[in-house]
Amino acid sequence: MSEEEIVGVLDTENEEFKALHEEHRELKAKLAEMKSKIHFTPEEEIEKKNIQKLKLAKKDRMAVIIKAYKESNA
Repeated sequence: MSEEEIVGVLDTENEEFKALHEEHRELKAKLAEMKSKIHFTPEEEIEKKNIQKLKLAKKDRMAVIIKAYKESNA
C-alpha cells in the first residue's frame, strides 16, 4: 500500500490524523499566502516562523501515525 493510500485510509478511519491533516493543509495555505509578500514586519516574521513550526509538528505527528499504521498492517 502506498503512503498516499495510507493517508486516504487514515483520513477516514483516524480522527486525530484527519484533524492533523486538515490543520496541516490550512497552515500550508496560510504560509503560501504569506509568502506572496516581499517584506515582513517583525511581527509577521514571528508569525511566519510559528506557523512553520506548527506545520512541521503536525507533519511529524502524522508521520508517526503513518509509521504505526504500516507496522500494524505489515
